[in-house]
Amino acid sequence: MYLANLKLSNFKSYVELEADFCPNVNCVVGNNGVGKTNLLDAIYYLSFCKSCFSSVDTQHIRQGEDFFAIHGTYHFDGAEATVSCIQKKGQPKQMRWNGKAYSSLGEHIGKVPLVMVSPYDQQIILGGSEVRRRFVDGVVSQTDRGYLAHLLQYQRAVEQRNRLLKQFYEDRNWDEEAMAVWEDQLVHHGEVLYQGRRAFLNDFSPLFDEYFSWITNGTEVGSLDYVSQAEVPLRQQLQEARQNDKYALYTTVGPHKDDIELCIAGMAAKRFGSQGQQKTFVLALKLAQFEYIYQHGGVKPILLLDDVFDKLDMERVTQLVQLVGSDRFGQVFLTDTQPGRVEQIFEAMPQVEHRIMRIES
Repeated sequence: MYLANLKLSNFKSYVELEADFCPNVNCVVGNNGVGKTNLLDAIYYLSFCKSCFSSVDTQHIRQGEDFFAIHGTYHFDGAEATVSCIQKKGQPKQMRWNGKAYSSLGEHIGKVPLVMVSPYDQQIILGGSEVRRRFVDGVVSQTDRGYLAHLLQYQRAVEQRNRLLKQFYEDRNWDEEAMAVWEDQLVHHGEVLYQGRRAFLNDFSPLFDEYFSWITNGTEVGSLDYVSQAEVPLRQQLQEARQNDKYALYTTVGPHKDDIELCIAGMAAKRFGSQGQQKTFVLALKLAQFEYIYQHGGVKPILLLDDVFDKLDMERVTQLVQLVGSDRFGQVFLTDTQPGRVEQIFEAMPQVEHRIMRIES
């Protein structure tokens, strides 16, 4: 699978853009601020029905315009499909497959697998537990539609239970029957999330170990540990936490409180890792994400590498490009501010099919 053609209208900094791409490595080069990341975000939209950076779709409509449109033509083992995302002011966003609109955006997730690596991924280490949960849930959801359905239903049940807790507090009245309805939903869907995350980390950790060792040349050891109360049945957790929840006015236990502990040599990467170590950790996570999706979905995801060369020496940059340009990976998009650097790399790798796209301000 690869993206052969992309058309943009009124998307962020672009009035109009049409570009063709090769199936292997595509380099988008230009100065800071010319729209390299915006182009990658448009490709991200066609996989996830949303931006990688902002949840407000109308913010991505070019200033002074009423809509944006993104159209991508993909090749799937000889077949061709067009994916479109159209956002008009005051109207719901539309995702279309070969011109036919989806009834639900969730129907599209996983059809065009993609992994993006950007400077914002540092928040996986530095941010709160919700960022790490979102990473795990995002990877699993691309390969397991059932997990995604349970996740959405669980999130809805948490919202409804929290609403009831606030309502009961305001009314000074506790309705056990109403509470039981949503706690049953939490237990049903939450146990699936616990099992899914545990199974994911069992499969994912060896892949992470492999890439972390490759990037560090075996000089460092990274680890991922699931931090959860899953050993206690969720219904028991809810019952034991009920009094706390009444005071807090929200649900204090469950899979939505899970975390993933990220360590280097047994020490928390967030507290003790250098910037270089943290960047290495994130890159290993993302490359392992690619491998996991490929192994479980049978299709090589598109890989977007946004500004990943920062703080890497030329030897490490070359090593990374050699890896992603190999048969192990599929189509790759990378951005760089130095055209000469990517040209030099590919001069030394004539066997790697590539295309260099320059963007001017």
